Amino acid sequence: MRAELKAKILQICDEKIEKKGSNVGLSFYAFFANKNDDPERLMEAAHWWIMEHKLDHFEKATKIKALILKQST
Repeated sequence: MRAELKAKILQICDEKIEKKGSNVGLSFYAFFANKNDDPERLMEAAHWWIMEHKLDHFEKATKIKALILKQST
């Protein structure tokens, strides 16, 4: 996964956790605007979410953040 997408995912997870607490759930669509202006990046996130990690549609932001941080090491 591209470094810029990882950074965006971490940013969104941090924002959601700060606003709604550690139990907040999100889908991979949370990392994108309401319009499909970057289909390649959307598919990259979807592939990572669905194919690589077999995640449910909604997952806790803390879980997603931990997965991204684990990949970065």
